[in-house]
Amino acid sequence: MASSGLKKKSGKAGLLDKWAIGSDQPVKIDKWDCNAVKNALDDAAKKVLSEGFGYVEDFKVTDIRLAICTLSCCFALAALIYDYLYPFPVSRPVLITCVLSYFALMTVLTIFTTFVEKNYIMFAVQKDEAGVGPNNYWSLHSTLKRYDQYYTLTIIYKDGVTKKEREQSMKKSVASWFDEDGTLLFDILERDVRELHNGIASEKKDK
Repeated sequence: MASSGLKKKSGKAGLLDKWAIGSDQPVKIDKWDCNAVKNALDDAAKKVLSEGFGYVEDFKVTDIRLAICTLSCCFALAALIYDYLYPFPVSRPVLITCVLSYFALMTVLTIFTTFVEKNYIMFAVQKDEAGVGPNNYWSLHSTLKRYDQYYTLTIIYKDGVTKKEREQSMKKSVASWFDEDGTLLFDILERDVRELHNGIASEKKDK
């Protein structure tokens, strides 16, 4: 237990160092830009989970979305090239097939982003320390409505053995993590994310 505590402390210091080294100055955004605020908070929360706790980010959901987009672009490109080589009306059957396929894939993409990807900003894997047991899974979900000052962050944990999920959320004003100049107060955000994470971890131990 003592060694894990030392690891957390050293990991925290390293994370702050990486954040500072990654740019010449602290992260600063236009605090009136809702998208910039959310992106800064999302990126910082992801850093805490990946670099602070050492979890490995899982890009499967992102890869699926990119694959759907790439395939749809291939159909659009195929229609363009074929029509160039064999002008309409010869290319008509191919154009119809490509156009219908493109819109079908766009429908699939919309359904995928709405019901699968949702507002998740990160999926991560917690490797089994012994390397023999199943891995545990963590994910981050965030929302910040337009013209709203409250940022909601949810951490979801899925046990690799029982497959049961647990989650905890926090909802705070973005002013809690930014100063008047729009500079991100990363140490405060990291503390809040760690508390959220540790709340689930302690619940797991109790059970």
